Amino acid sequence: MKILVAGDYCPQNRVSQLFENRDYEVVLGEVKPIVEEVDYSIVNFECPVCEGDETPIAKCGPNLHCSERGVEALRWAGFSCVSLANNHFLDFGVEGVDKTLKACHEYDIDTVGGGMTLNEAAKVLYKKIGENCLAIINCCEHEFSIATNKTAGSNPLNPVQQYYEIQEARKNADHVLIIVHGGYEEFQLPSVRMQKLYRFFIDLGADAVINHHQHCFSGYEVYKNKPIFYGLGNFCFDKETKNKQWNEGILVKIEFDKDVNFSIIPFNQCSKDAKIHVLSPDNYNVKIEELNKIILNPKELSSYLEEYLKSSRKSYSNIFEKCSNRILLSMINRGILPSTISSKRRNKAYNFINCESHREKLLYCLREL
Repeated sequence: MKILVAGDYCPQNRVSQLFENRDYEVVLGEVKPIVEEVDYSIVNFECPVCEGDETPIAKCGPNLHCSERGVEALRWAGFSCVSLANNHFLDFGVEGVDKTLKACHEYDIDTVGGGMTLNEAAKVLYKKIGENCLAIINCCEHEFSIATNKTAGSNPLNPVQQYYEIQEARKNADHVLIIVHGGYEEFQLPSVRMQKLYRFFIDLGADAVINHHQHCFSGYEVYKNKPIFYGLGNFCFDKETKNKQWNEGILVKIEFDKDVNFSIIPFNQCSKDAKIHVLSPDNYNVKIEELNKIILNPKELSSYLEEYLKSSRKSYSNIFEKCSNRILLSMINRGILPSTISSKRRNKAYNFINCESHREKLLYCLREL
């Protein structure tokens, strides 16, 4: 069976304007033939469906959304499934989650990694494709989107839970695909934690692991004859930026048989125009090979991570209470004086502590102060 996996999809700005006019060919025309030649295709749906009257949740970072046309466009292009375990699925609360699930159902697009409760979000998706069954497990790092036993959202990254999900999948399917949403934004390498964990998923029985979230493509490795892709980049995410990496992405085509074979399809998205331009495989080969060498060299990977963490220190050094005077702190604690921590800073601190990748950067910063 041939499977295609794409990265972050958020049809906003110029893309949104085209989609509202149903000009899907303009944006997705070059991708459609690639999607149609595989048996099953998956894309990360990075925003909830909203109609304009939903209330955004309190969080740090943007609250993303799109109209139902965003789902219809994926159906037009031939996509079979959307992964919903990401840090924006709950941006407009339970209403956004509910409307997204209903829109996908209406357009006959499968969903995985998101639901009205944690139990729904954590369900393994099983797809019978030809004579084989594929199991898809989708989870994300902890930010503001996580589902609970009683509330809607995304399936959280939880190695214990994923252990049981993989064991279940191995019993009920011929092949197991893990899709994770996490990592350091705009950094083209995985953390050591990510590498160890994704290798562990292969040890448990996964046949392939694919990661996205960083808004830039990364490298990959073949571990025990099974591929691990550490970043796909944006699939369709229009944003005004000077960061060239934002517009560069890759599609991953995986063929599950006795062996697991794969190929990479590079593209440029929403750069000079609101289109996805499919490129020759040679375009990113040199860069990906360089990333692969770093990923396979523990000393070199640690060195690059150290430099990146150093560069992140400033943004992580000012999120806590600035007041250190004992008397003033006592008055704040008693409610006599207001706290100097704004709701915006509190949300930022919560995210830095709760999210695995943010927490790693915060701990580094605190160690180096």
